[in-house]
Amino acid sequence: MNSHPGSRHVTLAHGSGGKAMRDLIETLFVRHFHNPWLTPLEDQARIGLGELSPGGNRLAFTTDSFVVDPLFFPGGDIGTLAVNGTINDLAMSGALPLYLSCGMILEEGLSITLLEEVVESMGRAADAAGVSIVTGDTKVVPRGAVDKLFINTTGLGVIPEGVHIASHRAQPGDAILVNGFMGDHGAAIVDARGELALDNPVESDCQPLQGLVAAMLSACPDIHCLRDATRGGVATVLNEFAQAAQVGMRLEEASLPVRETVRGVCEILGLDPLYLANEGKLVAIVPGEAAEAVLAAMRSHPAGQEGAIIGEVTAVPEGRVVLATALGGERIVDMLVGEQLPRIC
Repeated sequence: MNSHPGSRHVTLAHGSGGKAMRDLIETLFVRHFHNPWLTPLEDQARIGLGELSPGGNRLAFTTDSFVVDPLFFPGGDIGTLAVNGTINDLAMSGALPLYLSCGMILEEGLSITLLEEVVESMGRAADAAGVSIVTGDTKVVPRGAVDKLFINTTGLGVIPEGVHIASHRAQPGDAILVNGFMGDHGAAIVDARGELALDNPVESDCQPLQGLVAAMLSACPDIHCLRDATRGGVATVLNEFAQAAQVGMRLEEASLPVRETVRGVCEILGLDPLYLANEGKLVAIVPGEAAEAVLAAMRSHPAGQEGAIIGEVTAVPEGRVVLATALGGERIVDMLVGEQLPRIC
């Protein structure tokens, strides 16, 4: 890594608005996020409306904050999480993600080498997903006022004409799909915290999903609902859909894709994989007659090779999710109460 002038640790001067801050921005953020919108270092990115309009007739706009502990974990870090998580929030509307902002809150004393690893990781993730980090902000707080590093990102994308994805559109007869194994991110964070010594460590599923969504829309332009299953997992997403549309959701336990290692983590810690966080998994509600075509499109994409149909939308019970167990019984899958694993993303 290139050297930085001055201290090898973040100081309060790096947030002062003076020379130390300017040097940090130019030698670190601009270098790794380099693009024509960011380089002028204005207080805002200036984007021509003509650059947006060819992609669609509506904007998708989202913001998120990331406080994961630890900062680095198997399969990713807080930087990749910030970029991919924001991209995925846009993609769940069917939008093509285009631009991100990046706000950093840094603790005094943070290693600049560590900070550069995160920024470099963000730059790589943005490049790989075809988005640009075009504006940002840096704040430094005294030791103990924040835990090392928090990131806020805002994303802007364009929704293609004719795409109308919304949680209230779920209808009886629709199929419920996921694009792969559930709970990998949650299990990876548990492993990274040293709470378990796993024989077969699990990597986070942190990945961008806009390409997968595009493939699914090609197979079925009338996808009814999409949501990435982050905090609260698949169970929370389905409860939100059921309540928004006032329909029932019926899941088949035997169809739920969960790695054996993740099942083991859940058994040891008393967790349920339906509630574990994911960072590269989505839940889709599609017309029943289109389910197999969408599943095939999922499985043809690298982010959906383990995709599965896991249940169906029903007329009753309104606003509830029911799991048909492998033993032939049924149980209600409620909204998550409390926090299974804090600071997961």
